[in-house]
Amino acid sequence: MNVQAAEILRAPSTAHRIVSCRLCGSRLQHTLVDLGMSPPCESFLRADQLDQLELYYPLNVLVCDSCYLVQLKEYVSAETIFSEYAYFSSFSTSWVAHAKAYCEQVTKRLGLGAQSFVVELASNDGYLLQHFLRLGVPVLGVEPAANVARAAVEKGVPTRVDFFGARLANEMVAEGRRADLIIGNNVLAQVPDLNDFVAGMKILLKPDGVITLEFPHIERLMAENQFDTIYHEHFSYFSLLTIDLMAARHGLRLIDVEELPTHGGSLRVYLAHEDSRWAVDDRVADLLDREKRHGLTEMSTYASFGYKAQRAKRDLLAFLISAKNEGKRICGYGAPGKGNTLLNYCAIGTDFLDFTVDRNPYKHGRFTPGMHIPIKPIEAIDQAKPDYILILPWNLKDEIMRQMHHVAAWNARFVVAIPFVTVIDPSELRK
Repeated sequence: MNVQAAEILRAPSTAHRIVSCRLCGSRLQHTLVDLGMSPPCESFLRADQLDQLELYYPLNVLVCDSCYLVQLKEYVSAETIFSEYAYFSSFSTSWVAHAKAYCEQVTKRLGLGAQSFVVELASNDGYLLQHFLRLGVPVLGVEPAANVARAAVEKGVPTRVDFFGARLANEMVAEGRRADLIIGNNVLAQVPDLNDFVAGMKILLKPDGVITLEFPHIERLMAENQFDTIYHEHFSYFSLLTIDLMAARHGLRLIDVEELPTHGGSLRVYLAHEDSRWAVDDRVADLLDREKRHGLTEMSTYASFGYKAQRAKRDLLAFLISAKNEGKRICGYGAPGKGNTLLNYCAIGTDFLDFTVDRNPYKHGRFTPGMHIPIKPIEAIDQAKPDYILILPWNLKDEIMRQMHHVAAWNARFVVAIPFVTVIDPSELRK
Protein backbone atom coordinates (compact mmCIF):
# COMPACT_ATOMS: atom_id res chain seq x y z
CA MET A 1 0.00 0.00 0.00
CA ASN A 2 1.45 3.38 -0.97
CA VAL A 3 1.50 5.85 1.90
CA GLN A 4 0.27 8.66 -0.33
CA ALA A 5 -2.88 6.71 -1.10
CA ALA A 6 -3.28 5.29 2.39
CA GLU A 7 -5.33 6.55 5.27
CA ILE A 8 -3.29 8.64 7.69
CA LEU A 9 -3.46 6.77 10.96
CA ARG A 10 -3.78 8.54 14.25
CA ALA A 11 -2.05 7.38 17.39
CA PRO A 12 -3.32 4.23 19.10
CA SER A 13 -4.63 4.13 22.66
CA THR A 14 -2.17 6.76 23.93
CA ALA A 15 -3.63 9.50 21.69
CA HIS A 16 -5.95 10.94 24.34
CA ARG A 17 -4.22 9.66 27.43
CA ILE A 18 -2.91 12.99 28.70
CA VAL A 19 -5.74 15.45 29.36
CA SER A 20 -3.99 17.27 32.19
CA CYS A 21 -0.70 19.11 32.61
CA ARG A 22 2.21 16.70 32.94
CA LEU A 23 3.78 18.91 35.61
CA CYS A 24 1.01 20.23 37.87
CA GLY A 25 -2.00 18.15 36.82
CA SER A 26 -4.26 21.08 35.87
CA ARG A 27 -6.72 20.65 33.02
CA LEU A 28 -5.32 21.79 29.66
CA GLN A 29 -7.67 24.21 27.91
CA HIS A 30 -5.49 26.57 25.85
CA THR A 31 -3.68 26.13 22.52
CA LEU A 32 -0.36 27.68 21.49
CA VAL A 33 -0.37 26.46 17.87
CA ASP A 34 -1.76 23.63 15.77
CA LEU A 35 0.76 22.45 13.15
CA GLY A 36 -1.47 19.70 11.78
CA MET A 37 -0.45 16.06 11.41
CA SER A 38 3.15 14.96 11.15
CA PRO A 39 5.19 11.73 11.43
CA PRO A 40 7.84 11.42 14.17
CA CYS A 41 10.65 13.73 13.08
CA GLU A 42 13.53 11.25 13.45
CA SER A 43 11.85 8.34 11.64
CA PHE A 44 14.06 8.48 8.56
CA LEU A 45 13.05 5.92 5.95
CA ARG A 46 15.03 3.44 3.89
CA ALA A 47 14.16 3.12 0.22
CA ASP A 48 12.33 -0.16 0.83
CA GLN A 49 10.03 1.58 3.35
CA LEU A 50 8.72 4.29 1.04
CA ASP A 51 5.67 2.29 -0.02
CA GLN A 52 4.77 1.38 3.55
CA LEU A 53 2.22 3.15 5.69
CA GLU A 54 3.55 5.93 7.96
CA LEU A 55 1.95 6.91 11.24
CA TYR A 56 1.09 10.59 11.59
CA TYR A 57 0.28 12.28 14.90
CA PRO A 58 -1.07 15.73 15.79
CA LEU A 59 1.32 18.59 16.50
CA ASN A 60 -1.23 20.46 18.58
CA VAL A 61 0.55 22.38 21.33
CA LEU A 62 -1.23 23.18 24.58
CA VAL A 63 -0.51 25.62 27.42
CA CYS A 64 -1.19 25.15 31.13
CA ASP A 65 -2.80 28.21 32.73
CA SER A 66 -1.53 27.21 36.18
CA CYS A 67 2.21 26.52 35.73
CA TYR A 68 2.58 27.89 32.16
CA LEU A 69 4.12 24.67 30.83
CA VAL A 70 3.78 24.49 27.03
CA GLN A 71 3.34 20.88 26.01
CA LEU A 72 2.33 18.19 23.55
CA LYS A 73 0.35 15.13 24.45
CA GLU A 74 2.43 11.95 24.56
CA TYR A 75 1.44 10.47 21.22
CA VAL A 76 4.70 8.56 20.83
CA SER A 77 6.45 6.97 23.81
CA ALA A 78 9.98 7.95 24.78
CA GLU A 79 11.00 4.30 24.41
CA THR A 80 9.85 4.33 20.78
CA ILE A 81 11.68 7.57 19.99
CA PHE A 82 14.93 7.12 21.84
CA SER A 83 15.75 3.40 21.92
CA GLU A 84 17.62 3.97 18.65
CA TYR A 85 18.33 7.55 17.73
CA ALA A 86 19.57 9.27 14.58
CA TYR A 87 20.99 12.40 16.20
CA PHE A 88 24.70 12.50 17.09
CA SER A 89 25.72 15.73 18.86
CA SER A 90 29.36 15.61 17.72
CA PHE A 91 28.44 16.35 14.09
CA SER A 92 28.00 20.02 15.05
CA THR A 93 31.40 21.56 15.68
CA SER A 94 29.84 24.67 17.23
CA TRP A 95 27.84 22.56 19.69
CA VAL A 96 30.94 20.62 20.74
CA ALA A 97 32.75 23.93 21.26
CA HIS A 98 29.82 25.17 23.35
CA ALA A 99 30.03 22.02 25.50
CA LYS A 100 33.79 22.39 25.97
CA ALA A 101 33.45 25.99 27.14
CA TYR A 102 30.73 24.97 29.60
CA CYS A 103 32.85 22.16 31.07
CA GLU A 104 35.79 24.48 31.66
CA GLN A 105 33.60 27.20 33.18
CA VAL A 106 31.56 24.96 35.50
CA THR A 107 34.62 23.01 36.65
CA LYS A 108 36.15 26.27 37.85
CA ARG A 109 32.91 27.61 39.31
CA LEU A 110 32.14 24.49 41.36
CA GLY A 111 35.73 23.54 42.12
CA LEU A 112 35.40 20.11 40.54
CA GLY A 113 38.33 17.70 40.58
CA ALA A 114 39.43 14.10 40.84
CA GLN A 115 37.21 13.50 43.90
CA SER A 116 34.09 14.84 42.19
CA PHE A 117 31.48 12.92 40.20
CA VAL A 118 29.62 14.37 37.21
CA VAL A 119 26.58 12.71 35.63
CA GLU A 120 25.10 13.80 32.31
CA LEU A 121 21.55 12.74 31.47
CA ALA A 122 20.96 12.01 27.77
CA SER A 123 24.72 12.14 27.24
CA ASN A 124 24.45 11.24 23.55
CA ASP A 125 27.78 10.36 21.92
CA GLY A 126 30.02 11.76 24.65
CA TYR A 127 30.27 15.20 22.99
CA LEU A 128 30.31 16.91 26.43
CA LEU A 129 31.65 14.46 29.01
CA GLN A 130 34.82 13.89 26.99
CA HIS A 131 35.94 17.37 28.05
CA PHE A 132 35.56 16.60 31.78
CA LEU A 133 37.76 13.53 31.34
CA ARG A 134 40.51 15.76 29.94
CA LEU A 135 40.10 17.95 33.03
CA GLY A 136 40.56 14.93 35.32
CA VAL A 137 36.94 14.85 36.54
CA PRO A 138 35.24 11.40 36.83
CA VAL A 139 32.02 11.13 34.82
CA LEU A 140 29.13 8.89 33.88
CA GLY A 141 26.76 9.32 30.97
CA VAL A 142 23.18 8.05 31.03
CA GLU A 143 21.91 7.54 27.48
CA PRO A 144 18.85 5.48 26.45
CA ALA A 145 19.85 5.05 22.78
CA ALA A 146 22.26 2.11 22.60
CA ASN A 147 23.55 3.03 19.13
CA VAL A 148 24.51 6.52 20.29
CA ALA A 149 25.93 5.28 23.60
CA ARG A 150 28.33 3.02 21.71
CA ALA A 151 29.89 6.07 20.10
CA ALA A 152 30.45 7.58 23.56
CA VAL A 153 32.07 4.42 24.89
CA GLU A 154 34.40 4.42 21.89
CA LYS A 155 35.53 7.89 23.03
CA GLY A 156 36.32 6.46 26.48
CA VAL A 157 33.25 8.00 28.13
CA PRO A 158 31.63 5.59 30.65
CA THR A 159 27.98 5.33 29.65
CA ARG A 160 24.97 3.55 31.14
CA VAL A 161 22.25 2.64 28.64
CA ASP A 162 18.99 3.40 30.44
CA PHE A 163 16.21 5.93 30.88
CA PHE A 164 16.68 8.24 33.85
CA GLY A 165 14.18 8.69 36.64
CA ALA A 166 13.66 7.93 40.33
CA ARG A 167 14.22 4.19 39.79
CA LEU A 168 17.66 4.58 38.25
CA ALA A 169 18.62 7.34 40.71
CA ASN A 170 17.86 5.05 43.64
CA GLU A 171 19.91 2.28 42.04
CA MET A 172 22.87 4.62 41.61
CA VAL A 173 22.63 5.90 45.20
CA ALA A 174 22.54 2.28 46.42
CA GLU A 175 25.78 1.77 44.47
CA GLY A 176 27.32 4.73 46.32
CA ARG A 177 27.22 7.06 43.31
CA ARG A 178 25.81 10.49 44.14
CA ALA A 179 26.61 13.45 41.92
CA ASP A 180 28.33 16.77 42.58
CA LEU A 181 27.01 17.96 39.24
CA ILE A 182 24.09 16.68 37.17
CA ILE A 183 23.84 17.96 33.60
CA GLY A 184 20.82 17.88 31.33
CA ASN A 185 21.38 19.63 28.00
CA ASN A 186 18.31 19.66 25.77
CA VAL A 187 16.80 16.65 27.51
CA LEU A 188 14.16 18.20 29.78
CA ALA A 189 11.92 18.86 26.79
CA GLN A 190 12.16 15.18 25.83
CA VAL A 191 10.91 13.77 29.14
CA PRO A 192 7.23 12.73 29.22
CA ASP A 193 7.20 12.16 33.02
CA LEU A 194 8.73 15.39 34.29
CA ASN A 195 7.98 14.76 37.93
CA ASP A 196 9.72 11.38 37.93
CA PHE A 197 12.72 12.85 36.11
CA VAL A 198 13.14 15.80 38.50
CA ALA A 199 12.56 13.57 41.52
CA GLY A 200 15.38 11.36 40.24
CA MET A 201 17.74 14.32 40.00
CA LYS A 202 16.98 15.34 43.57
CA ILE A 203 17.66 11.79 44.79
CA LEU A 204 20.98 11.58 42.93
CA LEU A 205 22.27 15.04 43.89
CA LYS A 206 24.72 15.43 46.80
CA PRO A 207 23.63 17.84 49.59
CA ASP A 208 25.61 20.74 48.11
CA GLY A 209 25.56 19.50 44.53
CA VAL A 210 24.29 21.50 41.56
CA ILE A 211 22.06 20.65 38.60
CA THR A 212 22.40 22.53 35.31
CA LEU A 213 19.76 22.23 32.60
CA GLU A 214 19.78 23.80 29.14
CA PHE A 215 16.66 24.08 27.01
CA PRO A 216 15.15 26.37 24.37
CA HIS A 217 13.42 29.35 25.96
CA ILE A 218 9.71 29.54 25.12
CA GLU A 219 9.93 33.35 25.25
CA ARG A 220 12.43 33.31 22.38
CA LEU A 221 10.56 30.56 20.53
CA MET A 222 7.45 32.74 20.38
CA ALA A 223 9.23 36.06 19.81
CA GLU A 224 11.24 34.69 16.88
CA ASN A 225 8.57 32.43 15.38
CA GLN A 226 10.53 29.22 15.94
CA PHE A 227 7.50 26.97 15.42
CA ASP A 228 9.59 24.34 13.66
CA THR A 229 11.30 23.46 16.95
CA ILE A 230 8.02 21.78 17.88
CA TYR A 231 7.98 18.05 17.21
CA HIS A 232 6.86 14.86 18.91
CA GLU A 233 10.09 14.09 20.71
CA HIS A 234 9.82 17.47 22.45
CA PHE A 235 7.04 16.90 24.95
CA SER A 236 7.46 20.24 26.78
CA TYR A 237 8.68 23.84 26.30
CA PHE A 238 9.78 25.96 29.23
CA SER A 239 9.83 29.46 30.62
CA LEU A 240 11.82 30.33 33.74
CA LEU A 241 8.48 30.78 35.49
CA THR A 242 7.72 27.11 34.87
CA ILE A 243 11.20 25.99 35.95
CA ASP A 244 10.85 27.93 39.22
CA LEU A 245 7.54 26.21 39.97
CA MET A 246 8.93 22.82 38.95
CA ALA A 247 11.96 23.16 41.20
CA ALA A 248 9.90 24.19 44.22
CA ARG A 249 7.55 21.27 43.65
CA HIS A 250 10.51 18.90 44.21
CA GLY A 251 12.36 20.61 47.06
CA LEU A 252 14.87 22.27 44.78
CA ARG A 253 15.81 25.94 44.45
CA LEU A 254 16.54 27.92 41.30
CA ILE A 255 19.86 29.63 42.11
CA ASP A 256 21.00 31.09 38.79
CA VAL A 257 20.13 31.44 35.11
CA GLU A 258 22.10 32.32 31.98
CA GLU A 259 20.71 33.29 28.59
CA LEU A 260 22.44 31.49 25.73
CA PRO A 261 22.35 31.93 21.92
CA THR A 262 22.18 28.17 21.26
CA HIS A 263 19.17 26.62 19.50
CA GLY A 264 17.74 30.01 18.68
CA GLY A 265 17.86 31.19 22.30
CA SER A 266 18.17 28.92 25.32
CA LEU A 267 18.34 29.13 29.10
CA ARG A 268 20.89 27.44 31.31
CA VAL A 269 19.44 27.12 34.79
CA TYR A 270 21.22 26.12 37.99
CA LEU A 271 19.29 24.19 40.63
CA ALA A 272 20.29 23.08 44.14
CA HIS A 273 18.63 21.56 47.19
CA GLU A 274 16.43 24.05 49.08
CA ASP A 275 18.65 23.82 52.18
CA SER A 276 21.99 23.91 50.34
CA ARG A 277 24.69 26.56 50.82
CA TRP A 278 24.11 28.20 47.44
CA ALA A 279 22.78 31.77 47.28
CA VAL A 280 20.32 32.92 44.61
CA ASP A 281 21.74 35.21 41.92
CA ASP A 282 19.85 38.43 41.07
CA ARG A 283 19.54 37.23 37.47
CA VAL A 284 16.77 34.84 38.55
CA ALA A 285 14.43 37.56 39.80
CA ASP A 286 15.30 39.81 36.87
CA LEU A 287 14.32 37.22 34.25
CA LEU A 288 11.19 36.14 36.13
CA ASP A 289 10.07 39.77 36.17
CA ARG A 290 10.83 40.18 32.46
CA GLU A 291 8.80 37.09 31.54
CA LYS A 292 5.84 38.49 33.44
CA ARG A 293 6.20 41.85 31.68
CA HIS A 294 6.27 40.05 28.34
CA GLY A 295 2.97 38.37 29.13
CA LEU A 296 4.05 34.80 29.84
CA THR A 297 1.45 34.56 32.60
CA GLU A 298 -1.32 35.63 30.19
CA MET A 299 -3.00 33.08 27.91
CA SER A 300 -3.66 35.76 25.28
CA THR A 301 0.11 36.00 24.68
CA TYR A 302 0.26 32.33 23.72
CA ALA A 303 -2.93 32.43 21.65
CA SER A 304 -1.45 34.96 19.19
CA PHE A 305 1.44 32.70 18.16
CA GLY A 306 -0.49 30.56 15.65
CA TYR A 307 -0.89 33.45 13.18
CA LYS A 308 2.89 33.94 12.98
CA ALA A 309 3.41 30.30 12.05
CA GLN A 310 0.75 30.51 9.35
CA ARG A 311 2.32 33.64 7.88
CA ALA A 312 5.79 32.01 7.76
CA LYS A 313 4.28 29.02 5.95
CA ARG A 314 2.65 31.24 3.32
CA ASP A 315 5.84 33.28 2.83
CA LEU A 316 8.03 30.19 2.37
CA LEU A 317 5.65 28.54 -0.08
CA ALA A 318 5.31 31.77 -2.07
CA PHE A 319 9.09 31.99 -2.39
CA LEU A 320 9.50 28.34 -3.39
CA ILE A 321 6.68 28.50 -5.94
CA SER A 322 8.13 31.63 -7.51
CA ALA A 323 11.64 30.14 -7.66
CA LYS A 324 10.46 26.88 -9.24
CA ASN A 325 8.33 28.76 -11.77
CA GLU A 326 11.54 30.56 -12.78
CA GLY A 327 13.22 27.19 -13.34
CA LYS A 328 15.51 27.39 -10.31
CA ARG A 329 16.99 24.30 -8.65
CA ILE A 330 16.58 24.11 -4.87
CA CYS A 331 18.04 21.69 -2.36
CA GLY A 332 18.14 21.54 1.41
CA TYR A 333 21.00 21.53 3.88
CA GLY A 334 20.49 19.31 6.91
CA ALA A 335 17.87 16.82 8.02
CA PRO A 336 17.16 17.91 11.60
CA GLY A 337 13.97 17.33 13.56
CA LYS A 338 12.99 20.98 13.13
CA GLY A 339 13.41 20.63 9.38
CA ASN A 340 10.94 17.78 9.24
CA THR A 341 8.36 19.80 11.14
CA LEU A 342 8.79 22.63 8.63
CA LEU A 343 8.64 20.34 5.58
CA ASN A 344 5.52 18.52 6.73
CA TYR A 345 3.68 21.61 7.99
CA CYS A 346 4.32 23.36 4.67
CA ALA A 347 3.91 20.17 2.56
CA ILE A 348 7.31 20.67 0.91
CA GLY A 349 8.38 17.56 -0.99
CA THR A 350 10.55 16.79 -3.99
CA ASP A 351 8.35 19.08 -6.08
CA PHE A 352 10.27 21.88 -4.34
CA LEU A 353 13.49 20.34 -2.93
CA ASP A 354 15.46 17.98 -5.16
CA PHE A 355 17.25 16.55 -2.11
CA THR A 356 18.79 17.55 1.18
CA VAL A 357 22.26 16.81 2.58
CA ASP A 358 23.53 16.01 6.04
CA ARG A 359 26.89 15.47 7.73
CA ASN A 360 25.58 12.42 9.59
CA PRO A 361 26.31 9.27 7.53
CA TYR A 362 23.53 7.43 9.38
CA LYS A 363 21.03 9.44 7.32
CA HIS A 364 22.68 9.04 3.92
CA GLY A 365 20.56 7.05 1.48
CA ARG A 366 17.48 7.51 3.63
CA PHE A 367 14.46 9.77 3.14
CA THR A 368 12.86 12.39 5.34
CA PRO A 369 9.69 11.27 7.16
CA GLY A 370 6.46 12.25 5.50
CA MET A 371 7.79 14.24 2.57
CA HIS A 372 10.31 11.56 1.43
CA ILE A 373 13.08 13.95 0.38
CA PRO A 374 16.30 11.98 -0.29
CA ILE A 375 19.20 12.65 2.07
CA LYS A 376 22.67 12.72 0.53
CA PRO A 377 26.25 13.49 1.62
CA ILE A 378 27.34 17.13 1.64
CA GLU A 379 29.26 16.66 -1.62
CA ALA A 380 25.97 16.31 -3.51
CA ILE A 381 25.57 20.09 -3.40
CA ASP A 382 28.84 20.59 -5.29
CA GLN A 383 27.72 18.08 -7.91
CA ALA A 384 24.21 19.50 -8.41
CA LYS A 385 25.11 23.19 -8.09
CA PRO A 386 21.62 24.32 -7.05
CA ASP A 387 20.50 27.93 -7.27
CA TYR A 388 19.14 27.98 -3.71
CA ILE A 389 20.09 26.05 -0.57
CA LEU A 390 17.40 25.98 2.12
CA ILE A 391 19.15 25.72 5.50
CA LEU A 392 16.88 23.58 7.67
CA PRO A 393 18.93 23.76 10.93
CA TRP A 394 18.73 27.56 10.93
CA ASN A 395 20.24 27.67 14.44
CA LEU A 396 23.51 26.54 12.81
CA LYS A 397 23.24 28.81 9.78
CA ASP A 398 26.42 30.78 10.50
CA GLU A 399 28.47 27.59 10.86
CA ILE A 400 26.91 26.12 7.70
CA MET A 401 27.39 29.24 5.58
CA ARG A 402 31.05 29.40 6.59
CA GLN A 403 31.52 25.75 5.64
CA MET A 404 29.66 26.18 2.33
CA HIS A 405 30.91 29.64 1.38
CA HIS A 406 32.31 28.25 -1.87
CA VAL A 407 28.80 27.92 -3.38
CA ALA A 408 29.17 31.60 -4.28
CA ALA A 409 31.30 30.36 -7.21
CA TRP A 410 28.13 29.40 -9.11
CA ASN A 411 25.99 32.23 -7.66
CA ALA A 412 24.00 30.03 -5.29
CA ARG A 413 22.01 31.68 -2.49
CA PHE A 414 21.20 30.47 1.01
CA VAL A 415 17.61 30.58 2.23
CA VAL A 416 16.47 30.60 5.87
CA ALA A 417 12.76 30.24 6.63
CA ILE A 418 12.67 31.26 10.31
CA PRO A 419 11.41 33.68 11.54
CA PHE A 420 10.42 34.55 7.97
CA VAL A 421 12.02 33.93 4.57
CA THR A 422 15.48 35.47 4.19
CA VAL A 423 17.74 35.02 1.14
CA ILE A 424 21.48 35.39 1.80
CA ASP A 425 24.15 35.93 -0.84
CA PRO A 426 27.31 34.08 0.34
CA SER A 427 29.53 36.44 -1.68
CA GLU A 428 28.50 39.21 0.71
CA LEU A 429 29.53 37.25 3.81
CA ARG A 430 32.90 37.44 5.44
CA LYS A 431 34.91 34.28 4.99
